[in-house]
Amino acid sequence: MTKNSVSRQPATSRPARGGQRRAPAGRGANPAAIHPRTPLAAIRIDQVQRVLGELLQWRYPADAVLSHWFRAHPALGGRDRAEVAEAVFNVLRNLRKYRQLAESGSGAASRRLAILGLAATLGTGALRDGLGAEEDQWLQRVGRIDPATLPRAVRASMPDWLDERLGQLDDAEGLMAALNVPAPLDLRVNPLKAERDAALAALIDSPAGRYDPRPTPHSPWGIRLAGRPAVNRWPQFENGSIEVQDEGSQLLALLVGPRRGEMIIDFCAGAGGKTLLLGALMRSTGRLYAFDVSAARLARAKPRFARSGLSNVVPVAIDSENDARVKRLAGKAQRVLVDAPCSGIGTLRRNPDLKWRQHPEALAELCTLQARILASAARCVAPGGRLVYATCSLLPEENEAQAAQFLAAHPGFELIDGAALLQARCPDLAISGPYVRLRPDLHGTDGFFAAVFERKKVGAGQDAGAAVVSDAAAAETTDPATSA
Repeated sequence: MTKNSVSRQPATSRPARGGQRRAPAGRGANPAAIHPRTPLAAIRIDQVQRVLGELLQWRYPADAVLSHWFRAHPALGGRDRAEVAEAVFNVLRNLRKYRQLAESGSGAASRRLAILGLAATLGTGALRDGLGAEEDQWLQRVGRIDPATLPRAVRASMPDWLDERLGQLDDAEGLMAALNVPAPLDLRVNPLKAERDAALAALIDSPAGRYDPRPTPHSPWGIRLAGRPAVNRWPQFENGSIEVQDEGSQLLALLVGPRRGEMIIDFCAGAGGKTLLLGALMRSTGRLYAFDVSAARLARAKPRFARSGLSNVVPVAIDSENDARVKRLAGKAQRVLVDAPCSGIGTLRRNPDLKWRQHPEALAELCTLQARILASAARCVAPGGRLVYATCSLLPEENEAQAAQFLAAHPGFELIDGAALLQARCPDLAISGPYVRLRPDLHGTDGFFAAVFERKKVGAGQDAGAAVVSDAAAAETTDPATSA
């Protein structure tokens, strides 16, 4: 799964519609010298245009570009930042459609993109003071275009390759539309420190109550907020009682099914979100290995581990899926989670730039890496143990195809019904097995996929270690990732 920051989604606080606000002294200043009586709408258009000028070079992720730009302009207030970020993300969600609309205007295309993004987020009335007569007429003209007359890929603002792949899924129109809607912010209570009902009541009775906190529909630990508050400043976050985690990601813990005293491996731990929940459900007993090839990601996770109160997490930076420290755990873990590196297409609500930064060629390389990681992780599973493969992708080549390839290459494993496992705890969750497929349009979560495997128990007279070695040998002879 892509390892993203806690929140790429911009804040949603907005100014009053319309009006003729001017830039106050020392606030909202533009990089270039702007006359103090310049309408704020003109300033905002210029700011968004400048950010887009950097971002659309696709050298860095959107959140990194915005963070760098805001640090370079510290005079911007919170509302200024929110308006700029929200408009920029709106442009990213609708980039293909906006580019087509921008072709009918005159002047710099990046300015017209900025105008469209701000018109969508602030309203056209709020921009009038910053527009020329021709721009105002153009904006009214494109606003009358019926989206239904546009091709699907343009209407949904998807690159052709992604439109083709998503178009093969059920209700592709509904799925693409949902991927272009900003995601809510989901929190998760720490089961070691809080009960959801108590945590929810405390939030409602605090200043956080203005974000309308509610239970998530399916996860027993989730709380959903409207808006994008600075959760990392809340006392509940600082003391480790809550974390930020999408509901779909929370549900993966139910598939792993951790128990007290077990040895469990989070094979691609990243920033540690799922590791934290697994460790809490183990009641901080047993041993929970957090593997990742990025020492920097694990370093960022350590403060989260400390806040959580967990004492059973062992972070390990490995050099690859074939690290000797991985091999030493062959056949020893009761449960292994592989939250694999993936395209992240299921997270487009939060990371809309991914659809423009990803390419089919890179996807093929990712699939090869996923197969290698899954095969290596499988060797760690003890007989009778469970292996969960998960992605935040919606693409079959990263999901069902990987699971089928794994089963063909690993006769010592069998597929179990992951949907039934989830529905035992979440009876209202409408999914059908054996795979778990979550979608924003159907379940209100990011797009997720999971397959649950179980290593067959050792037969009479067969040595457990020999069974693991035998299965690994079979994989090496049939797995295309390791063949010449």
